[in-house]
Amino acid sequence: MAKQTNAKIGFENELWAAADAMRGNVSASDYRKIVVGLIFLKYVSDAFDFRYQELLNAEDYYEGDEEDRDAYIEKNVFFVPETARWSVISSSAHTPEIGVKLDEAMRAIEKENKSLKNVLPIIYASPDIDKRVLGNVVDIFTNIEMHSENEEQDLLGRAYEYFIEKFAALEGKNGGEFYTPSSIVKTIVAILKPFKGRVYDPACGSGGMFVQSAKFVREHSGNINDLSIYGQEANPDTWKMAKMNMALRGLEANFGAHQADTFHNDLHPTLKADFVMANPPFNISDWGGERLTDDVRWKYGVPPTGNANYAWMQHMISHLAPKGKIGLVLANGSLSTTTSGEGEIRKNIIEADLVEGIVALPSNLFYSVTIPVSLWFISRDKKQKGKTIFIDARKMGEMVDRKHRDFSDDDIKKIADTFEAFQNGELEDVKGFCAVVETKDIEKQDYILTPGRYVGIEEQEEDDEPFEEKMERLTSELSEMFARSHELEKEIKERLGAIGFEL
Repeated sequence: MAKQTNAKIGFENELWAAADAMRGNVSASDYRKIVVGLIFLKYVSDAFDFRYQELLNAEDYYEGDEEDRDAYIEKNVFFVPETARWSVISSSAHTPEIGVKLDEAMRAIEKENKSLKNVLPIIYASPDIDKRVLGNVVDIFTNIEMHSENEEQDLLGRAYEYFIEKFAALEGKNGGEFYTPSSIVKTIVAILKPFKGRVYDPACGSGGMFVQSAKFVREHSGNINDLSIYGQEANPDTWKMAKMNMALRGLEANFGAHQADTFHNDLHPTLKADFVMANPPFNISDWGGERLTDDVRWKYGVPPTGNANYAWMQHMISHLAPKGKIGLVLANGSLSTTTSGEGEIRKNIIEADLVEGIVALPSNLFYSVTIPVSLWFISRDKKQKGKTIFIDARKMGEMVDRKHRDFSDDDIKKIADTFEAFQNGELEDVKGFCAVVETKDIEKQDYILTPGRYVGIEEQEEDDEPFEEKMERLTSELSEMFARSHELEKEIKERLGAIGFEL
């Protein structure tokens, strides 16, 4: 049986294929806003309709209960005004007014639900959007029920995540601004185990770290109300996506009143987080570091103005509670660079006994970048003082399509279990995969943190086939391949000759 990976298949794929009819008529970024907005509107309307029928059918029903806003709020359901209900929208699908109706619906929902003010896309009446195609997409959504009595099905969550993932692939490098592959997010969450406390992401994108944290808590029978969520995002469209993502999942989150640059306008300056999880932009050179050279966050050294990697790391460390932990994605260059003082910053962070573990990731996990990346795990209160765990996961995962690799749940469990065994003092080194290293030995390697330096090369299975027999077998196989290649060459020449081309 094939391994179950974190790639999504099923109704989401059908929905994407159908909605994709609109893509030829609008830009990729506008298409994303249009479709994500429709997913949001359809889901809140379906959830409202489900609760509406519950109220009508209740044994203690009183006339007007179905329009009582509090009856929806108590069930964590958005109150949807009549003009925004999907039955009204769908009845106008094939009229020239469909764009206006959708914009009116978004305004009405924002008015009724203050947490969504200035968040929903109000773009559907634009003359640039083909109203015939828009009506067809509305029809597609009409035929899909996006609310389920069984919360575990999480149809909206699946659709929303799947679409964001597809947009990331579609938009290439720009897609990385709002989406971190679920394999990476799940690995970070499985290692940090954020059961309760304050969770912070200073470059939160569409909020994937928080979604997986909430899932982790639920799957381990915890209380989601034990998590307090804080995030910040500089891109206004991505900030809105994150707000919608949290709202639809019933998660209370503080993303500030607006988008803002984390380095120059920290919206949570006094926050001390128990868990920091982030996938910040890699190697950004235009982060305005020259205006922050005296910043109090640079406890371990002033980061270079030409690369923000160590600025991100130190910003996160500055927000850690006394027992706080960080799970951070960074380009591999950060493991060994000595450019512009980065080596000295890394040395100081290591000597402060903050680096708990490094996990080298395989290629092709990201849609947006091809450079190799690693996970850094930083802790204020390491269980294994003076030691760091190195894990080389570059050979793990499977290609789910021509360009994209994914971890299976078993892969993630193996990495998380290895990390936990290290924390418990029970881990034995495995050649080529993991090694526990003391700080004094990292010092001998000039404070370079590349896992390959420490885990070594995996031991090969002993080959007891005699040399003469092996050479006879290999030359025989090679001879067969040569013979087949000659046959194919002859066949190709004959076919080309039949249509008038000679080699």
